[in-house]
Amino acid sequence: MISVTIIIKNGERRIKEVLGALQKFDEVVLFDTGSTDQTLEIAKNFSNVAIYERPFNGFGPAHNAAAALAKHEWVLSIDADEVLSEELIQEILEMPLKPQTVYALPFHNYYNGKHIKWCGWYPESHIRLYNKTETAFTEAMVHEGVIKKGHKEIAFKHPVLHYSYDSISDFLIKMERYSTLFATQYHHKRKSSPLIALKHGAAAFMKSYVLKKGFLGGFEGFLISAYNGHTAFYKYLKLYQVNKCS
Repeated sequence: MISVTIIIKNGERRIKEVLGALQKFDEVVLFDTGSTDQTLEIAKNFSNVAIYERPFNGFGPAHNAAAALAKHEWVLSIDADEVLSEELIQEILEMPLKPQTVYALPFHNYYNGKHIKWCGWYPESHIRLYNKTETAFTEAMVHEGVIKKGHKEIAFKHPVLHYSYDSISDFLIKMERYSTLFATQYHHKRKSSPLIALKHGAAAFMKSYVLKKGFLGGFEGFLISAYNGHTAFYKYLKLYQVNKCS
């Protein structure tokens, strides 16, 4: 048996679709970190959803706390903007799971209704199904992931439909949040300066737009590449600020 875990805050825009796709799983742990919209009211309409409200102390710790609340040993971790395709759900339920194996899910990332195939967004996969008695997420506040250890990795064929950005505002909101978490995580652990921030920002833009062929993606390719560059710039600029101030 598999428990699904979801870390969420103010996810009313997509949560009905996300939870609607998960009704073949007998438990969905919804780990809410402070929603003020209709997220929890929507979630209460699904009988297989168990709601827990907890403070947010980083993505890695939140994933592990959610897994600890799950009643099954096997944990499928998804985000509140990720919709499992019917084909992927069937593939997961038919897979003979082995404890010392971790399972990767392929992602189709969308922006503005388009499947983005540039900027490093495709192909993309992440380990999201694991046995919690064997491994866990890292404790990183941001850019967390399941610890592979020496486990075998098996990749599923069918995709998760990922709708992380619907507008330019979504990019700005996420950039603000993630850059702050990055600066907190690496406070006095990495060096930074305005010049270092500028170098990281320029490198991230060029990698996304040129090396990852964002230029083939028209407006969306440019926008995502600019977002990648700005995010890298502000991550290191905020890190410079917190290092300098304390």
